[in-house]
Parts: sequence; structure tokens; C-alpha cells
Amino acid sequence: MKRLPAESPQTTSGSFHREMWMEDYALLKSKLEQSYANLAWFASPQSGVNLPALDRRTRRMLEQAESDDDAKAAILAFVVGFHDGHFEPVATEGVSATKISPPPQPSFDEMDAISGCAALGYAPVRSIAFSLPLDTLPDTSIESDGVSRVFRAGIVQSASGARLGVVRIPRFRPQDAPPSSCVEKWIAWRKTGQPMKIGVLNAQIARDWFKILAEQLRRFRSERVAAVIVDIGGNTGGNDSGDWAARLFTPRELHSARLLLAAAPSANAYLDEELQNLQRALDKHPEANVETQSLLRAAISHFEQRKAALASRGCEMSWVWREQRSWNPAGCSRLIEAGFASGETDYLAPGGIEVEDLASAVYWPAAVDSFRGSWSGPVYVLTDSKTASAAEMFGAVMQDNGVAKIVGTNTEGDGCGFMDDDGLVELPHSRLRFRVPNCVRLRRDGSDEVAGVKPDLPVLPVEGEDTRTRVARMIELIAADLQKN
Repeated sequence: MKRLPAESPQTTSGSFHREMWMEDYALLKSKLEQSYANLAWFASPQSGVNLPALDRRTRRMLEQAESDDDAKAAILAFVVGFHDGHFEPVATEGVSATKISPPPQPSFDEMDAISGCAALGYAPVRSIAFSLPLDTLPDTSIESDGVSRVFRAGIVQSASGARLGVVRIPRFRPQDAPPSSCVEKWIAWRKTGQPMKIGVLNAQIARDWFKILAEQLRRFRSERVAAVIVDIGGNTGGNDSGDWAARLFTPRELHSARLLLAAAPSANAYLDEELQNLQRALDKHPEANVETQSLLRAAISHFEQRKAALASRGCEMSWVWREQRSWNPAGCSRLIEAGFASGETDYLAPGGIEVEDLASAVYWPAAVDSFRGSWSGPVYVLTDSKTASAAEMFGAVMQDNGVAKIVGTNTEGDGCGFMDDDGLVELPHSRLRFRVPNCVRLRRDGSDEVAGVKPDLPVLPVEGEDTRTRVARMIELIAADLQKN
């Protein structure tokens, strides 16, 4: 559950005005009907949420409210009732009625390496430690501290003698690489005498993030560990690296999730960006072979069709407050197909398109082709209730492709969240603001990823059991599962 803003809403200075709160609530529901990508999922029995009942409860709470605080609590309880980690209140503290332009970017060409990297957001990573105290078990050796080489990693041994490699991914955000990675490349670039190209610098550092992870997995292979545990407990997400990184853990075909967008104006920005990227790649490489050009033109045609579908998906969604309907994203859901979490296609064989930026235009993970299959053995993904967003994307794609078993507890349930737009909705009377997710990733069984990722091997807390004992129990559970397979 997300923490709620502590400040009070801004209402009229006089007495409590129930009708204003009712108007705000009606407007919030209307905005959800227009642009909330997960609305049809939560309106289905499969979601476990009863929206008609939630609506009745909220209206009853507003009708019984005697103060602004009571009414605010009713609307916030309504939002919490969805159990969607990305649908959340946004603090209004410090919001001014006067809008200002974004501050200008620093002049990076004039900055030293340490200041420049700090300005770009490279900072020490939080939550370096394993999410459970794996390093306190007997016969555990740490190979990487998680500070100088991004990923905390080591080998733990079960009581039965199984040696397991463990690697911690605290966030799926290559920009969380140590500041030293940025500083090193900044200094090297400065020596060339060329102007700083921040996009290229960030891409180089991101590539190093994958390279270091691949090196650790290859080290596990050389050490002949029986399996790898990927610790994403407490990993709150990040970006598309949650999908890309999965390719490092298997040499097999790995297919990405279907991506859907809310049929709202915000979808245009994403679709336009994809069209521009595809056309730019095609224009940059007129020498590309006929087959590659045909593939890119087909991708452009598909995105143009998706833009055209925006107008045709405008069904009336107020039914969600009156009834439950079985989940059907192709029905009255206001969702359009947008390709896959990996771009236009869900899989592209390494070398399927020889030029990397052409391959990456239709299949984003092509950028890490050289690291695919760095590990080829059994994988277990450790999750907990704070595993969210892009970390859920990683766990879901690993589980759906049979690459890994999930071990631990259910993830938070954030799902896709946002594509190129933060989905901000502000209510005029109360001034409450909410982020409303605008995209959906579908699991292999057709469900919405916002339902969370459930473990194949549950390891639930036991009353009176400390975390060190629980992690030992988890290791023995994995060792036993390995013996069965």
C-alpha cells in the first residue's frame, strides 16, 4: 500500500461542502473511464476487486461525511481499493498556481566529471544488501560488494551441499550504476576534445550495467554453481531493462509481453515516438537489404494502424460501476494494441538484423544481444511484497517463458504503469491529484500484470521465525526443488 499525502486538500474557506466533493468524485470516475488502462481488468471478477461495491461504499462514505477530512478519506480509500501500486495520490505541497518553465540544462561541456555525473543523476545505489540476509548463512562467500561493481553477488551453500550463485538487482535502472562508471567515461570523453554527447554517454554506461551483470553470470558458470538466484526483493522497478535483462539468463527464445495502451490522447505521444524512431532508422540506412527494409516498413504500418485505432476504441465505460464483466481486453476496455514490451516484435533472433540500431528499432533488447545466454542453467527469482513495476516485468517474463521459478512472496502489483506520460489527474475543488496508469502488459495466460507475480515456491514468514532462519529455509527449498528436476 502506498503512503498517502499528509497535507489537507484545499477547499473553500467556509463550512464543509459535500456537493463539491461529490463533483470531484464524479470527475475522478469520469477520468478513469477515459484513460485508466487497468479499469476493465479491475471491473472483472478475475481481478478480485468489486468495483460496483467499491463505488457504493465510497458514495455512502461521502454522503455520511461531516468534514473535509472525512470526504478526503473516502476518496483516498476508493483509490487504495484498486490495489494498483501505480494508481496513487501525488502530494500537492508546494504546487503553485503560477506555472514556470523547466530550468535550463546545465552546460555539461564546462563541468568536471564528478559534478557532471551528479547532475545526470548518478548517485550511490540504495538497498545494496540482499533483501534477505543470505550473506549471514554458513559457507557463504561474497564476490561483489554491490558498490564498486553495481551488483552484490556471491555463492551460498545449502545444508545438502548445493552451491547456488546469488546476484542482487536493487533496481532495473542502469543509471544506478556507480558514479565511478560515469566519471571514468566522462574523463575518457573529455580527453578526446569532442563536445559531450549526454545520450551517448548514458548509453555507454547502460551497456556497462548489462556487461557487469553478464560477467557475473559467466563467472557463476565457470564456478559450476547448480543454479542462480536473482534477488529482486524490494526492487521498485525502473525501466525497460527489466525486460532486456531477462535475456542474459537463458540462451533460449524468450518472448516479451503484449503491450496495450489506454485509448486516450496520451497514447499519441508514444505511438508518434515509435513511428519517428522507425522512420529515422530506415532513413539512416538506405543500404539495408530488402528484407530488413520490408520489416521496418511493416512495423511503421502497424504503428500507423494503432494510431488509427485510437478513435475506434472509444466505448462508454461507465458500466464498470454497475456490473462486473469477464476480462476481455478486445471488448469494451478502451485499450489498443501497441506491440510488445520489447517494441514492435516480441522476439528477434540474435543477428536477425545485422545492423544494431536497425535491429533495436523493432526489438529494443537487440542492444544487449552480445550478452544473451550468459547463464544457461536453472534460475530462481526471489520476490517480496515490495517487488514492483519493471521488477515485476522481469519476474513475469522469466516465469511466463519457463526460464525461472519465482520464490518468496507475491509481488506488489504495479504492472506496466506509464508510457511517456505520467497520467496526472487533478480534482478542481479538493485539489487532490492522482497518477493514473495508461498502459497494460499482458501475462501469457492473458491476465493483466497489475495482478502481481505469484511465487511458484512460496516462502511465507512464520510467526516467531527470524529472517535468517527463513532464508535458510528458502535455500533448502530451492535445493530440494533442484533435486526433483
